[in-house]
Amino acid sequence: MTVTPIDLFASLLRLHQSGEIHAGKRPTDFDQDGWRLRAFHAKTDADVHADHWEVHPEAEEIVSCLIGKMRLYLRPERPGQGEEEIRLPAGTAAIVPRGRWHRIELDIPSAIMAVTLPRGTRLEKRIGA
Repeated sequence: MTVTPIDLFASLLRLHQSGEIHAGKRPTDFDQDGWRLRAFHAKTDADVHADHWEVHPEAEEIVSCLIGKMRLYLRPERPGQGEEEIRLPAGTAAIVPRGRWHRIELDIPSAIMAVTLPRGTRLEKRIGA
C-alpha cells in the first residue's frame, strides 16, 4: 500500500469500527457509518454556523482549535440557566458530551478540527440570532 499525504482541509477522514480509515470528499450526509474527522479554516462566525445549535445524539465530539482563538458554547440543560462558555485558544480542545447542543463563535480567524460520529446530527436555528 502506498502512503500519501492527505490535505486535512480539503478531505474528510472516516474512521471505521473495523479499524480502517478512508479519506475522501466532504459529504453532507450525516447518516454515514464511521467516525468523522474534519479540519477546516473559519474566517467568520458564518463559517461555523454560530447562529445554529448542533447536536450529535450518537457520540461525543472533540472540538479543537488548531490555530486562532474561539469559544465553544453549550446550550443550557435546564430553563433559566445560561449558556456555558469554554474558551479555546490555539492548541486546545474540548469534549462535547453526547446529546449536548453546542455552537462555536470565533474571536479571530481559526483552523478547527472536529471528530465525532455524525449519524443523527441535527442543527437548530438559535432564537434571536
